[in-house]
Amino acid sequence: MSTDNKFILAIDLGTSGPKVALFSAQGELVGSEFEETPVLLPPGGGAEQAPDDWLGAIERAGKRLLAKGLISNDDIVAVATTAQWSGTVAVDQDGNALGNAVIWMDSRGAPYIKKMVDGPLKVEGYGLAKILKWIRLTGGAPGISGKDPIAHILYLKHEHPDIYQRTYKFLEPVDYIGLRLTGNFAASFNSITLNWVTDNRNIENVTYHDGLIKLSTIDRAKLPDLKPANAILGNLRPDIAQAWGLREDVKVLMGSPDVHSAAVGSGAVRDFESHLYIGTSGWLTCHVPFKKTDLFHNLAALPSAIPGRYLLTNEQECAGGCLQYLRNNILFAQDELSTGPNPSNAYKLLDQIAERTPAGSGKLIFTPWLYGERTPVDDHSVRGGFHNQSLNTTRAHMVRAVFEGVAYNARWLLKYVEQFNKQPVTALNIVGGGAKSNIWCQIHADVLNRPIRQVKDPIEANVRGAALLALASLGYLKYDEIGTRVKITNTYTPNPDHRKIYDELFSEFVAIYESNRKIYARLNRQH
Repeated sequence: MSTDNKFILAIDLGTSGPKVALFSAQGELVGSEFEETPVLLPPGGGAEQAPDDWLGAIERAGKRLLAKGLISNDDIVAVATTAQWSGTVAVDQDGNALGNAVIWMDSRGAPYIKKMVDGPLKVEGYGLAKILKWIRLTGGAPGISGKDPIAHILYLKHEHPDIYQRTYKFLEPVDYIGLRLTGNFAASFNSITLNWVTDNRNIENVTYHDGLIKLSTIDRAKLPDLKPANAILGNLRPDIAQAWGLREDVKVLMGSPDVHSAAVGSGAVRDFESHLYIGTSGWLTCHVPFKKTDLFHNLAALPSAIPGRYLLTNEQECAGGCLQYLRNNILFAQDELSTGPNPSNAYKLLDQIAERTPAGSGKLIFTPWLYGERTPVDDHSVRGGFHNQSLNTTRAHMVRAVFEGVAYNARWLLKYVEQFNKQPVTALNIVGGGAKSNIWCQIHADVLNRPIRQVKDPIEANVRGAALLALASLGYLKYDEIGTRVKITNTYTPNPDHRKIYDELFSEFVAIYESNRKIYARLNRQH
């Protein structure tokens, strides 16, 4: 198909807020806009966001981008979507949200998951017969930490039965955005996965499984119909098209969760080509040619956004979010000691401090488990902190230790990714907001002892992936050409002078978890 003057409007609903961007049919970024949205943290392990905040922010960012006049709006042929994964929006028959979205950090459904997965013979907390069934059919299993959508739905069913009864469909955030753009209810083969009620053995035709539905105790009627990730969901609603100044025949693609779109937007799309994502959360993933599960470390090969492919999926709860926490809650907290609002260049200042501080941070170790962890341990009670702090510890040590702690966590995961693939990861493409930091890229190269390739416009990886997938779905691009459309700006090679200190501190990083996990469990036991 001709690619002359064709453009994709891509929407990425991240945890910190939505990004709206324009991409050419060649995959080039034309422009983008971002709007921040708050996260609400109710007691007892809750994490929520208001869907109306999402919609308002998307509209403001979208209109602001389109008002720049970077292209002719008539040349926009499709809207592509991606969003934070493992969230739940309960909607009525008119598509209205029946309350806040329960997002991926929420663990309030854990008690109901533990009851559901229980059985007489247990493996890692799961009844043997049940876990074998889940793994055989889906490739994974509900996380015992209670952060999957199936846990969110069970939480609503038991704690808010009025919402459960009024719900027409439970939707992932990406599918909720698709609904609001088109008026059509649907989920993709990959967005539905973490409900753990689908048979994923035929990657070309994922279907609900009656036995898993029964095991979940969720009403099948409250789950959306399924479509391939590359399907067209529908045309943009006429009222939105008019408000945004777009043609009414603009197509809206099904879209994919952020893990899947980032894998594409990183350019590492061939089997075993790996990428590291440093956003609010983080992950280290790659496409693989098989369906496989590592129950002990919460790794699974699940349906990819690319038709007929599997994606090794995992997630670490806090990555860039740790730096955001340091900025907002410690260094520039708005309290009696505050000297003013956060400086606009706060992250650049943190980069400068980290760069001039010696590797190892004076042997100060930061553990980034500020909201529990998913991989390589599924532990919602573990918490973060600074370890080995002394009177000689400076603020600069603390800043660099946060950068290094996130990298230690990625190295912890890398070990099990390589075991899963039965081959080494030779290099990693790095994307996400954290990849804008040159010093963080170098720290990751040093800690992981792998070359780190910094992708151009790394913070746009998710929207780029959504746009590239849309272009391939519409025939403007072949899937095997995607990697050629992603540029690498810098490659960071490991500094051998840092090998000894980082090997030592990483070993102690893992030991901190092993030595203290029972303490965390006692301190953070949910009553």
